[in-house]
Amino acid sequence: MLKKLLGLAPHQEPDGSYSPSKLALKLATSDKTDYKAVSYPPYAGSKTKILVIATEQKNMEMQNGKQFSTGNHPVETLVPMLHLKNAGFDFEICTPTGKPAILEMWAFPKQDEHVKAIYSDYKAAFDNPKNLYQLIEDNQLNADDYAAVFLPGGHGAMLGLPEDENVGSLLHWAHDHDLFTVSICHGPAALLSTMQGGNDFLYQGYKMAVFPDSVDAQTPLIGYLPGKMTQGLSENLKQLGVTLVNTKADNAVCLDRRLITGASPLAADALGKLAAETLLSADR
Repeated sequence: MLKKLLGLAPHQEPDGSYSPSKLALKLATSDKTDYKAVSYPPYAGSKTKILVIATEQKNMEMQNGKQFSTGNHPVETLVPMLHLKNAGFDFEICTPTGKPAILEMWAFPKQDEHVKAIYSDYKAAFDNPKNLYQLIEDNQLNADDYAAVFLPGGHGAMLGLPEDENVGSLLHWAHDHDLFTVSICHGPAALLSTMQGGNDFLYQGYKMAVFPDSVDAQTPLIGYLPGKMTQGLSENLKQLGVTLVNTKADNAVCLDRRLITGASPLAADALGKLAAETLLSADR
């Protein structure tokens, strides 16, 4: 009762899952982002597509059995897309089995006209995404068409994607064809899929910006998560040979070879700029 009075109690959704408390939303989300449009040089290349791999799963179980209402974070998804679209790229959105992509709509910046506009442009594609399994099975992916793969953040990226053999195959395919891979916050969880089928971790020895486990461990105190997570991400990546460039949930971004990563929602704008500039310069 006291937590509820103080705004610390997570909000229970109709399906029984929990979204962040009033205080957590006030501290960790905003009605507007820091996105500012950039005038990029015209893209003259032929690789105009970016393949977005979104999660189709919503609820993450905590150690106490409660379900966190998650998905892909809208800021971490849409702000990088704004920069990449402005740079001349378009998006092909897919999920592992073609079910609708899930976004954490409780984190949607409701007064940000730029974010609202690009969400409107691609809402139909999020609601009716392509089926990654089918794309691979039917050999529909032509490396000459794609500049990058984008793995949006949000805790939902930790659901299903790390264990998905098709995600792993897609990332190996992108790596083998010198495509860039862009990810943010918890999105790098999907990189773990490259170990499926007995493979070594594809990104051993890389530097990355990733959301810290230490921050996830503290967020139940303000009701962001309804309990402690059953597993982390950043420490797992460290054990696999990744060097983390950040210790806080800040605006850190990192480019290592053809992997571009960002630390948190605060890095969404910087990640979008870095990705756009990197993809443009690579094709000159």
